[in-house]
Amino acid sequence: MKERQSRTALGRAGEEAAARHLLGLGYRIIARNLRFRFGELDIVAEEDGCLVFVEVKTRTGVGYGTAAEAVTPAKQRQLIRLAGAYLATVGGGECPCRFDVVTVEPGPDGAWQCHVITDAFGAN
Repeated sequence: MKERQSRTALGRAGEEAAARHLLGLGYRIIARNLRFRFGELDIVAEEDGCLVFVEVKTRTGVGYGTAAEAVTPAKQRQLIRLAGAYLATVGGGECPCRFDVVTVEPGPDGAWQCHVITDAFGAN
């Protein structure tokens, strides 16, 4: 149970760092941690008229692979399905959409370092 709590805390810290980073880049955060019966969208944002579904991956090391590697084809399919559920709920299907991934890792000074992979995968 303790390991699960620490993973949850790590995820929350990473998502908070990612949200601050995205705001600094000019994204407008629309929603965070939107839960559907089959998963969760970490961040829904808007940038330059584009609706952006953001998956945040936080890692403290590479023992389980890099943060970017964790967004597998199966995870991409789930995110596409979640984005469809979001659009069906709130509308907005006519605006351009994309999927970004934010990797969050501790830097040499211990502060979180975020890297945005813009348009990381498509919904095709």
